[in-house]
Amino acid sequence: MTYKLYMTPGACSLAPHIALRALNLDFLLEVVDLRSKRTRAGEDYLAIQPLGYVPMLELPNGERLGEVSVILQYLADQRPELAFMPPLGTFERYRAMEMLSFIATELHKSFGPFFANPMPEEGKQWARERIERRLAYLDQRLGGGSYLFGENLTAPDAYLFTVLTWLPWIRMQLSTWPKLAAYEERVRANSAVKAALEAEAELMRGGPN
Repeated sequence: MTYKLYMTPGACSLAPHIALRALNLDFLLEVVDLRSKRTRAGEDYLAIQPLGYVPMLELPNGERLGEVSVILQYLADQRPELAFMPPLGTFERYRAMEMLSFIATELHKSFGPFFANPMPEEGKQWARERIERRLAYLDQRLGGGSYLFGENLTAPDAYLFTVLTWLPWIRMQLSTWPKLAAYEERVRANSAVKAALEAEAELMRGGPN
């Protein structure tokens, strides 16, 4: 059973890419050019994802699934024994879903003004302050564990780490939030995360899918 992840190096598709590696699932990466809306294989991506953004996960049966937080949960449920998400029906599952929703709606989407063209500087400053408040919240929330929910990498970690990698693009440094900076270093050192980052760096250089 092989999954296909339609992705763009450096985009939010990094999160399910990390998940696929952390869960030891068989997968292929299909690079999407977000400007031309074509895949590296020459497909019209708008025929696959009418909205034109990544990620999109193609399942072994041909079904396709979009949206980062949904894809992460779906993948986690394929290998429940690895506890990439808490079990369905438990309160811990809802806590993890709560965090995924926070990352998606309060943090990820706050980067939108920086990618809009044109966007007045006032809009970017508003977005920067919004991001700073949410990073401060996360810094305070981090407890004594290595990751968001203890000692194991989970779906919310994959998503949060992905968003944190965008901070240099908007000239923000994690050093303002020491616990969050230390957390980012720990996640970056995870073997699945390292493998995903190395693979995406190779794709950025024009290497094979």
